[in-house]
Amino acid sequence: MSDRRNLSRREFIRMVGASGPGLALFGACGSAERGGRGSAGREPAEEDEMNVILIIVDSLRKDHVGAYGNRWILTPNMDALAADSLRFDRAYPESLPSIPARRAIHTGLRTWPFRDWHRASRQDVNLYGWQPVPEDQTTLAEILHAAGYSTMLVTDTLHQFRPGYNFHRGFDVFHFVRGQERDLYRPASLCPEGALRKVLLGGPKREHATRIMRQYLANTRGRRREEDWFAPRVFLKAMEFLDSAREAQPFFLLVDAYDPHEPWDPPAHYVRLYDEEYRGLEPQIASSGDSGWLEERQLKRMRALYAAEVTMVDRWLGNFLDRTQELGLLEETLVILLSDHGHAFGEHGIAGKVPSALYPELLDIPLLLRHPEGRGAGRSTGYPASTHDVAPTILGNVGLDPPSPMDGTDLTPLLEGDRPGQERPHLTAGYHDHAWARDGEYALIVRRDGSEPRLFDLREDPDQRRDVAPERPEIVERMFEEYILSDAGGPLPAY
Repeated sequence: MSDRRNLSRREFIRMVGASGPGLALFGACGSAERGGRGSAGREPAEEDEMNVILIIVDSLRKDHVGAYGNRWILTPNMDALAADSLRFDRAYPESLPSIPARRAIHTGLRTWPFRDWHRASRQDVNLYGWQPVPEDQTTLAEILHAAGYSTMLVTDTLHQFRPGYNFHRGFDVFHFVRGQERDLYRPASLCPEGALRKVLLGGPKREHATRIMRQYLANTRGRRREEDWFAPRVFLKAMEFLDSAREAQPFFLLVDAYDPHEPWDPPAHYVRLYDEEYRGLEPQIASSGDSGWLEERQLKRMRALYAAEVTMVDRWLGNFLDRTQELGLLEETLVILLSDHGHAFGEHGIAGKVPSALYPELLDIPLLLRHPEGRGAGRSTGYPASTHDVAPTILGNVGLDPPSPMDGTDLTPLLEGDRPGQERPHLTAGYHDHAWARDGEYALIVRRDGSEPRLFDLREDPDQRRDVAPERPEIVERMFEEYILSDAGGPLPAY
């Protein structure tokens, strides 16, 4: 596909359509639900304190963003944000997928190695670490709320809606945009007749994928305008919150967008940017596992649908950032954007998110840190960063100490070109029953008991195509014992 990165933002808007948020949509956030724990005893904030906007974009691969070298996907707004930010070139989730990663973001504490895991009630995701924020852990929102911040959350990440998951704790207002994926928002029987027959379904989890799509198609029935899609709805609600936040500074606004998570069904004008010739069933869902069931043309279409979804998210992120600037808030607001993990599209023979496939397409995530005074703007850093660094970094920037120590490190010194207090010769992560470790030379993927290791020499093989574990068992043993078991504080839990 051709290089599209030289497009101006005006040309980009012309390509994807001129529709945008109308001024009539901006107003009070009275439709948001009241919530949050610990509102009593809140201290008034000092004047001129820094606001914070934290943006989580689910399933966004680093190599699908122009600022990280992508040459065929349109992401002008993320690229512009990166130009004003400190860009992290080595950022990874502490654990994954969605819920474990968000627990680390919200608390600054490691979720992996998933100790004391139990399958939560009313839960259909049976993955280690997939459970609520523990009651004895304090969230970033609770800390900022107690310091006098107005705290707001808008998200369409459906798993956070479940009772008792505690992601809304500490927020004065929160708004859940309903209907993503298998959210039981409408009866599945409302799935439009014939709609499911237009979707390509197959692979190792065909039955599961079919259930998701039937529910999703019922949830999204009746959409007409682009503003009815999920990413626009999330960022439009976030803009409403901004209007109210302007009168209630300092504020903390968390914008958590589930797109570009599957299913991928963006409006057609985005898809045409990447693929105009396809005429088959739409591969809108990956059926996570072996990608061998997909023909190469179907994989190409799947990649195009994902790229189109990324571009739609980027466009509405741009609308949101434009509104932030119009309100005069960017000059006094710290902005952080990151993802929780990526998604595989046939690399290493996998499509989707599989615990054993802890390769760059799943683990390399974007992380941008924009300081209102321009510190670190336009620079990049190779310091290894992770999702559990977000909370201590925000607190470090606004001058607050956590009530108890956090596992993550404050990345603020990097804005001035200094090193954080914690050196990181290696990083570790976990996904269900698999663990991952890497340093400057090697990456290791292994089951929780150390079996079935795969080792890659990053100096010669950055894409991790050639497993050298049989040739270098001593390195496998060292990384498993000195990195994985050491970080875990002992053997990984067995269930």
